[in-house]
Amino acid sequence: MAHHHQPPPVNRLRARTMRKDSTLAENMLWQVIRGGKLEGLKFRRQVPIHNCILDFVCFDARLIVEVDGSQHALSDADRQRDAFFREQGFTTLRFWNDEIERNLDFVCLSILSHASGLVK
Repeated sequence: MAHHHQPPPVNRLRARTMRKDSTLAENMLWQVIRGGKLEGLKFRRQVPIHNCILDFVCFDARLIVEVDGSQHALSDADRQRDAFFREQGFTTLRFWNDEIERNLDFVCLSILSHASGLVK
């Protein structure tokens, strides 16, 4: 029987709030990846795992997509978090808010190119 990690209730609550307060870029990206619209990849949004809340996760492809504002520029916490998830077998893609707003097609192609070799 698979063991599912139970996030702390406070993280589940924070994730729910973050889903309501998402940025324009997060909403734009969610509209094109939700419900398997992007080549059938199943993404979940604002997923609490361990002590993190991930913006978007495709568990089948073990792919995390983070949408960052400038507060994340060269963040040590982000690097440590990416390394932790890499050890768990995940690839993390990070995009800037304005990159998504200006060039959504490029972002989607990047996600697809990373996912294509990863979906089992």
